[in-house]
Amino acid sequence: MTRIVVVGSINMDLVTQAPRFVGPGETILGERFLTVPGGKGANQAVAAARLGAEVALVGALGRDAFGDQLHAGLAAEHLDLTHVARFDDSASGTASITVAEGENQIIVVPAANSRVMPAQVDAARSLIERADAVLVQMEIPLETVETTVRLGQRLGVPVILNPAPAQQLPVDWLKLVRYVTPNQHELAILLGADPGEDFKALMQRAPCPVVLTRGGEGAWYREQGEPLHQAGFTVDVVDSTGAGDTFNAALAVFLHEGLPTAVRKACAAAALSVTKLGAQGGMPRLRELETFLADPART
Repeated sequence: MTRIVVVGSINMDLVTQAPRFVGPGETILGERFLTVPGGKGANQAVAAARLGAEVALVGALGRDAFGDQLHAGLAAEHLDLTHVARFDDSASGTASITVAEGENQIIVVPAANSRVMPAQVDAARSLIERADAVLVQMEIPLETVETTVRLGQRLGVPVILNPAPAQQLPVDWLKLVRYVTPNQHELAILLGADPGEDFKALMQRAPCPVVLTRGGEGAWYREQGEPLHQAGFTVDVVDSTGAGDTFNAALAVFLHEGLPTAVRKACAAAALSVTKLGAQGGMPRLRELETFLADPART
């Protein structure tokens, strides 16, 4: 069984469905409100587990009602939560999400996620050492992201960095990442480049291999030479929240099959994830993904 360690955020998503996005000072009537588990770290951990991996999560929660619900939900997904800290003096992280016309707008309040420290990563060293891949994102302190990258490199474990929310990162430790998985906007910020620059040129300038997500268009990937394209899969979009997290999880789970196969399966898993509401609600299980890809129309 593939073993994955995820270092990242855990949030409660406060989701409002609306007919359209509101403008400044405007009030409209929403269509539906619900609370669903989220956070990029938790999302990627759940997605990887549903795709058949053995998953450990390094993160933090408040000892509050949301924290209790989130912890119970993650345990129900059979994740190893040994390294998920609980804080009495902090709220759990939240994300306020508006969903309209198949797109989303998100405001994240990190709360306990801001207390995921390098010492937690160091404490999980034995798990990371045995892992087939490590996933890390940027909804936790940057020093913890760097610690994860450097530890993975020292242990010879591939680290996949999902640079969201994006900021410019030092080249010296970006070089240690096995893959970075931005969208075009995030890649430009990551490199301190003009967002209007051709994304293929940006991919070739990156100091590490890039797997670039392009929504419904699919993904581009490059280790050496020219970037290669994996087409997306046509589905009826309900909610795009969590699609990127599903993509990253699938990439990690199937990386041992080679990068082209992993990217194809990641695109398919992400496509399936947008057909249902909620970041984790649409994340497919392995059998669902296999059935989807077995359709001759998708060969």
